[in-house]
Amino acid sequence: MSVVSTVELEERKKGKDLYSYQKGAINKIFKAFEDAPDDYHLLYQLPTGGGKTVIFSEIVRQYLKHHKKKVLVLTHRIELSKQTSNMLTEFGVSNKVIDSKADLSDQNEYSCFVAMVETLNNRLNDNKLDISDIGLVIIDEAHYNSFTKIFKFFETSFLLGVTATPLSSNVKLPMKDNYDELIVGETIESLIKNEFLSKAETYSYNVGLTSLEVGTNGDYTVKSSEDLYTNNDMLSKLLQAYQEHSIKKKTLIFNNGINTSIHVFEAFKAAGIPIAHLDNTVSKKDRKMILKWFKDTPHAVLTSVSILTTGFDEPTVETIILNRATKSLGLYYQMIGRGSRILKGKNTFKIIDLGNNLHRFGPWGANLNWQKIFNSPSYYLDNLLSDEELEGNFRYEMPDELREQFSKSDDVYLDIKKTYIDTVSKGESSKMVLVKSIKHHSRMCAENSEDVYDAYELAKLLGDDIDHRLDRYAKCISRSTHNFMDWLRDDYRKKLRAHLRDNFDEIYEEIHGHPPVE
Repeated sequence: MSVVSTVELEERKKGKDLYSYQKGAINKIFKAFEDAPDDYHLLYQLPTGGGKTVIFSEIVRQYLKHHKKKVLVLTHRIELSKQTSNMLTEFGVSNKVIDSKADLSDQNEYSCFVAMVETLNNRLNDNKLDISDIGLVIIDEAHYNSFTKIFKFFETSFLLGVTATPLSSNVKLPMKDNYDELIVGETIESLIKNEFLSKAETYSYNVGLTSLEVGTNGDYTVKSSEDLYTNNDMLSKLLQAYQEHSIKKKTLIFNNGINTSIHVFEAFKAAGIPIAHLDNTVSKKDRKMILKWFKDTPHAVLTSVSILTTGFDEPTVETIILNRATKSLGLYYQMIGRGSRILKGKNTFKIIDLGNNLHRFGPWGANLNWQKIFNSPSYYLDNLLSDEELEGNFRYEMPDELREQFSKSDDVYLDIKKTYIDTVSKGESSKMVLVKSIKHHSRMCAENSEDVYDAYELAKLLGDDIDHRLDRYAKCISRSTHNFMDWLRDDYRKKLRAHLRDNFDEIYEEIHGHPPVE
């Protein structure tokens, strides 16, 4: 391939104006192909919102201008095929979309084709598409492994994959096995600094995920996710998080399961919040209607499953809620990327994380070493913290509204792990940890009450704190069966109430210097 000069790029009259980093990327890509063999596979990384489609549309335009061969652009979803076709047309590239109904009798009239990978694979196996003159193949969202099945058809073509996250969707099929080289584009930090992307404000809620199971694809199963995220506690936590940080803001909620999304829809609707649900079973007509409603409604909430992680561009989104956990770095970045588009009057957006994803992957926009991840994906994945390790580092933070109920207490936190180590090192029974915790909770209730009945009511508000402490205790003693935990939670609450009943007057007098007023 001949190198395209920046001067040529600036002279282009059709299509969108290119930013300097996009021009630089195009020159790097052409330069990489210049001395490479005809079957060279190049991978280009650029964050969501950086304009990958703009970049490869200009590459197509320039390639066709300087070469007598044709170009094929591959996507994994029909919506992306249409968007890509429109962008190419905007750049002055006449192209044909090869879908399941496409008439290929006029294929000789086109030098550029856009196709979905499954449809193309069928057409190639049926010998209905002439690919003898394809010189360049571009693969959008290249981290999806569905594309690898068609590589065998293009053994003498340059192949350019583009992705925001050069980490394979299948841990057993690393991208370095299919690509010869990775070119890393602008960082999220740089794009934010130069006002190409919005800055994120992240709010993370600690969630117990040890009940989740990992499937054969390396990510959490839908079934185990549904069991966790459809329970009332998680739905309440989601609603609370939305009301604290995103009330009257256009919000996109990602879930791992249709049933979860429907539960979210019903909970928000019952709370009087304008919301719609969308999944891949919704008809095209209804989907179009729902997305138009979401676009046109100022404070709309859209709860979805999988379908909006790629190819969805709605810059007015102000909040992304991750109502799910994932072990996929790519999915983490794709979901958040839906809120990062910049818009006049919008240079920040919010992330609400209800899946410990922030703790697992780090903040969105952190300076990741993509070259190392590309070359050693197993090393990166193997060093991610397990859920047990993540949760072992959590510290329960009492919500502000609840903390006000215990405003007379200087310290409402008890480090159960430290208490356990101190207790056992003294030769005491591990059960003394629970005794010490109950005494601490009793003192908190007595400090903020006028009588034992007030203390009983305050004790009822400590449910989340109690459960957190008991989860930490169970890990310390390596006992966490469902029956044991159910018994432990019930027993703790009974003993806390009994301790208040039997010791309230004594605790109150120790704190205030006088017995409670009758």
